[in-house]
Amino acid sequence: MIEKLLTVFRIPELRYKIFLTLGLLAVYRLGYYIPLPIIDQAQLKLALESQANDQSGLGRAMQVVQLFSAASIGMSTIFGLGIMPYISASIIFQLFATVYPPLEKLQKEGEAGRKKINEYTRYATVVLAFAQSYMWVLYLSGTMKPSPILDDFNSFGFHIAAALTMTAGTVLLMWIGEQIDEYGIGNGISLLIMAGILCRMPEALQSLLKPALKDGFKLGSGAGIDKLLILSMLFVAVIIGVVAITQGQRKIPTQSAKHVRGRRTWGGQKQFLPLRVNQSGVMPIIFASSLLLIPVLLFSKLGQWTGSSFLTNLGSAFSSDRGVMYNMCYIGLIYFFCYFWTAITFNPKDIANNLKDYGSFIPGYRPGRRTAEYLEKVMVRITYVGAAFLSVVAVIPTMIASFLNVDMLVASFFGGTGLLIAVSVALDVVQKIDSHIVMRNYSGLLESDK
Repeated sequence: MIEKLLTVFRIPELRYKIFLTLGLLAVYRLGYYIPLPIIDQAQLKLALESQANDQSGLGRAMQVVQLFSAASIGMSTIFGLGIMPYISASIIFQLFATVYPPLEKLQKEGEAGRKKINEYTRYATVVLAFAQSYMWVLYLSGTMKPSPILDDFNSFGFHIAAALTMTAGTVLLMWIGEQIDEYGIGNGISLLIMAGILCRMPEALQSLLKPALKDGFKLGSGAGIDKLLILSMLFVAVIIGVVAITQGQRKIPTQSAKHVRGRRTWGGQKQFLPLRVNQSGVMPIIFASSLLLIPVLLFSKLGQWTGSSFLTNLGSAFSSDRGVMYNMCYIGLIYFFCYFWTAITFNPKDIANNLKDYGSFIPGYRPGRRTAEYLEKVMVRITYVGAAFLSVVAVIPTMIASFLNVDMLVASFFGGTGLLIAVSVALDVVQKIDSHIVMRNYSGLLESDK
């Protein structure tokens, strides 16, 4: 394995791509700590600390946004919004393409249509970034008591300047992601999100080991050697399971039609059509966790305004991610969005028509409608398995935090969206490095030496 890793850096083109990617990610991490002008970050951190730890309102929303978007909105830096506006714009256009015929037509035009949709996505990103940053700045100026900023902060001019600064930061991150796509290695946007997730690992390790460094690694203690061994084995088991399901496929056998030309026979090869077990990726968990923020904010505010203890208790039930009601709703939404997102991204009719156009067919099923019905039936079944897998991964952090009495920051690395994103992006990067190595007649990183 060491020899294979050294081979990666012996290829000049691949070495350049890797170092360029690492350099651009370093730029992202540098901008992560550059604050907005005028704001006193130390006082702002103290003012937001109670809300960041709050599990019943804005604190939960801020934690979700920071996890999914590589953001640092709590500290109001130039990259405070992260890449979330671009992700939101991409999802909006992907959903619109299924119901708006002009966008659907653009999608089918190949590379030219894709570039046009990307251009529209960039414009929408700028609009969303400015709107979100302006709302955040207005929130800071109107609700922080005592004010952690100078008096000039409440002026309209500063509101615009701060919003434009955060918008420019988001646009720069979008550009960094596109440069990684074109000149680096891996998917740029995904790598930015992964970097934002992994940067929390030192803090999690410090939180886990702090009691042990203070009191020693005693058996049965808060961070005893027994607990650390259990957590280590669980971490390895979860990683193996996530990799297995992420790479899992249902292979549908296909066969091309035979063509006789003169004395020679063409075609007739047996191949397979791979259908991913986890077709929807991490999107169902993102949608489900984001949607569950609505009852938390809604019931909490209504309980405060009306003085109703019932609404307040209902908001508290949804605010605790260790509660039965929260987890049941969480699993139900994951199943719903798994089928919803698969229905959007997987079109059995198009696949059946493509097989028919290329002269291929699934043995035992007539080309066209019967093939599409069969593919849809198979996808419904494997989506059920994929949804069950996502549900288990989503609730693992809660179970570990509850049964092993571990901080939620540490437990988040044992499952949930962060782990899925990190594993998926890492696998994608390894596969792309593998493709460069194999092209030059070297053995791939994932290949056996035998």
